[in-house]
Amino acid sequence: MTKQTKATEFLAASGVPFSVHDYEYAPGGGLIGMQAAQSIGADPGCVLKTLVVEVDRSIPACLVVPADHKVNFRKVAALFDGRNARMMSPEKSAELTGFRSGGTSPFGQEHQLPVILSADAMACPHVYVNAGDQGLVVRIAPADAQKAAGARVADISAAPAPVEPIKN
Repeated sequence: MTKQTKATEFLAASGVPFSVHDYEYAPGGGLIGMQAAQSIGADPGCVLKTLVVEVDRSIPACLVVPADHKVNFRKVAALFDGRNARMMSPEKSAELTGFRSGGTSPFGQEHQLPVILSADAMACPHVYVNAGDQGLVVRIAPADAQKAAGARVADISAAPAPVEPIKN
């Protein structure tokens, strides 16, 4: 039986097709999104991490970006006519979204935050997004994820530049 969460219940009620996948959640092992990608055998550019931020210390927002990307916080702030954005504390995020750290989903939040979906994710045939619990993701078409979350698509992240080998 597939585990039910607020996020999967929300998606089911929205009528969008999705499937649920689990992975070994290891919070002390580094970047969770990259762990998830490796565990489920998916391209890290199509496995999306969900981050909760504050713009100008007062405007909460939910960012959904590829696991192998870095967020451009200046671009995020500009979307809200703000000056800066920063990560929200896990405690405050859990209070607003109803999800604990490592299990935050853009779907079915307690108090629905504005969702910004990285434009880079839209190029994937399907994406993996947190399903509302640690070690659980949904596989969904990016357009369906955007629609279900009421997300705005924007250029808010970039893959890190490849490291050039040192030549002697």
